[in-house]
Amino acid sequence: MNDRRYFRILSGAALVILLLFAAILLTLVVDSLPTMQAYGLSFLTGRQWNPVTQEFGALPFLVGTLLTSFVALLLSLPLSLSVGIVMGEYLRSPFLSKAMSVFINLLASIPSVVYGLWGMTTVVPLVQKLEIAAGFPPYGVGILSAALVLAIMIIPYMASLTSEVMKRVPDSIKDGALALGATRQEMVTGISLPYIRSGIAAGVLLSLGRALGETMAVTMLIGNATRMPNSIFSLGNTLASVVASQFNEAESDLHRSAMMALALILFLVSFLTNLIGRKIVGKSEAANV
Repeated sequence: MNDRRYFRILSGAALVILLLFAAILLTLVVDSLPTMQAYGLSFLTGRQWNPVTQEFGALPFLVGTLLTSFVALLLSLPLSLSVGIVMGEYLRSPFLSKAMSVFINLLASIPSVVYGLWGMTTVVPLVQKLEIAAGFPPYGVGILSAALVLAIMIIPYMASLTSEVMKRVPDSIKDGALALGATRQEMVTGISLPYIRSGIAAGVLLSLGRALGETMAVTMLIGNATRMPNSIFSLGNTLASVVASQFNEAESDLHRSAMMALALILFLVSFLTNLIGRKIVGKSEAANV
C-alpha cells in the first residue's frame, strides 16, 4: 500500500468521525429548538420541572450533575493516585503487577447496573445510618450515595493511567534522586509526581468525563427528585438520569424537546471539559520539556 492510498484511508476515517460528531450535534440542536424558542436562556436558570404545567428548567439537573461528579472525583482521587503509584512504582513483581492490572480492568468492565444494585444493597443502608447520625432525613438514596458509587466506578480510569505514566519516568532521574540521598517516598513525591502531572491531569479529566455521563447507576441511587439539591444528603437528579427516566414517558412534544435540550447541555459540558483538559495537559507537557 503506497503512502497516498494510506493517507486517503486515514483521511476518510477522520472525515467519518467529524460527520458523526456533526450529525449528533445537529440532531440535538434541531430537536432542542422548540424548548429554546419557548424559554430562551431562562431554560438554563429555571428551577421548576413540571411536565403537567409545561414548566421546564434545567438548573437543578445541571447542579446535580456537577455536584455528583465533582464529589465522586474528590472521593476517588486519593485512592486512585495511591493505587496508580503502587502499581507503577512499587509492584516490581510481574505476577503481582499483572494481577493488579487485571483486577483494575475488571472493575472498569463491571456493568453500571451491577454497581447500581450493589449500591442499593450496600451503600444506601450505610448512608442512611450516616444521615441519621447527622440529623438529616434518612433517605439513603441521594447525591452522596450516587457519588460514592461513582467514585468507585471511576477509580480504574485514573489508577490505570497514573500507573502507566509512572512507569515512563526515566530511570536516570529516579536513580539520580536516590543517589543524592532521597528516600523512595521523597523520590516519588518530589520527582515522579511532578514529572507526570500531565498524565495525572489526563486521568482526572477522563474520570470526570466518565462521571458526567454515567446514567444507570446514578438513576438507581440519586433519588430522581426534580428539585434543586441543597446538600450532598439531598435527593436529586442529573442531566443523564432525568433523560433516561423520563424520555419514554414524555406526553408532549415540548417535554421531549426539553429532554433533548438537557442532552445538548450534557454534550456541551462534556465537550468543554475535554477541551479545557486538553489545554491543561498541553501546558503541563510543555513545562516538562
